[in-house]
Amino acid sequence: MIAFPRSALARELVAALQGRALLGDAHNGLFLAAPRRTGKSTFLQGDLAPALEAAGVTVVYVDLWADARRDPGSLIADAVGRALTSELGIVARAARKASLSRVKVGGLEVDTSRIGSIDGMTLVDALRLLHETAGRPVALIVDEAQHALTSDAGEAAMTALKSARDQLNQPGRINLMLVMSGSDRDRLLRLVNTAGAPFYGSQVQRMPPLGPDFIAHVAGLVEDQRPELKPVDRAALQQAFERFGQRPQFFMAALGQVLSPLAGLSGRFEPALLDAAAQQQAQDEAQMEADYLALKPIEQAVLWRMLEQEARYRPYDAAALRFYREKTGHPVSVAQAQKALEALRQRTPALVWKSARGEYALQDAAMHRWHQSRVTTGQWPPQAQGD
Repeated sequence: MIAFPRSALARELVAALQGRALLGDAHNGLFLAAPRRTGKSTFLQGDLAPALEAAGVTVVYVDLWADARRDPGSLIADAVGRALTSELGIVARAARKASLSRVKVGGLEVDTSRIGSIDGMTLVDALRLLHETAGRPVALIVDEAQHALTSDAGEAAMTALKSARDQLNQPGRINLMLVMSGSDRDRLLRLVNTAGAPFYGSQVQRMPPLGPDFIAHVAGLVEDQRPELKPVDRAALQQAFERFGQRPQFFMAALGQVLSPLAGLSGRFEPALLDAAAQQQAQDEAQMEADYLALKPIEQAVLWRMLEQEARYRPYDAAALRFYREKTGHPVSVAQAQKALEALRQRTPALVWKSARGEYALQDAAMHRWHQSRVTTGQWPPQAQGD
């Protein structure tokens, strides 16, 4: 994968997080939504984190999908604990050498045997201690933050982060910056859009996708390495990139294949790249169709309702139950709908996501685009061959 720095965007977001932007609320929390594999995590780790560090900020990064077996709350706690270990390393070693079991740092008493773990210390106190020990602001970047809502501990951690933000930040002085990213905007919205949400009142923003500047960068690399291909058709590359869902990993893999000497292409490479993009799009949609057709009628009805309603989806209200009845041809009880939703969650890969509060959303937001495309062309719902 090539490196494509997005330094200008990173600098703009750092200024916003520091409260230096004229408008906006990023200093109270920056919430970024972007589909999976579109470069979100690469940007957070490769551009935003270094830009924050260059601005004198201690950065803690945690990916809540890094280990699906771990509770999201413990992943956040461990990330903060590791940062404390780094900052308190000298203090801890000196204290242990002097056989001290507890030391005071920044007004807080710390059990030296537990440095690196926040057991027995609230997340708020751990972040305050990290800030005071480091002597500079702290930025906590939580990738796939919506996953925190799948457990009570994860929800508690989000509430604690909001409390830490309120306690550590003052007007004109930002000591704790929070960056929450998600691959599904609907689910990330659940952190901000209801009165009971941890960050109620904040706004979820769409992370700008890679665009013409990325395509120009790629085209320049091709022209440098393969001068005989000048000029590269940038419009064709942009079209192929969009067909790949603006996912750089798939786009670059296909580009490498069509440019390979083993491809045996003669003439221009752009048509072959467009063909590869069309094939990938067709494969993705064929897989979604196969997944849908493999479901039981009630599961199809539930998924259909989710696709139509998106963030407005309510699984058990009267309108939903009436919809299920119309699509299956028989009455559907709340218990039956609940069983269908659980079956959709238990599939491999899962088709449905559930929060700790019992809210449901599609696991893959791309299904919404597939559904809308089929509706527009009059091909919804999918029909099994022979029907």
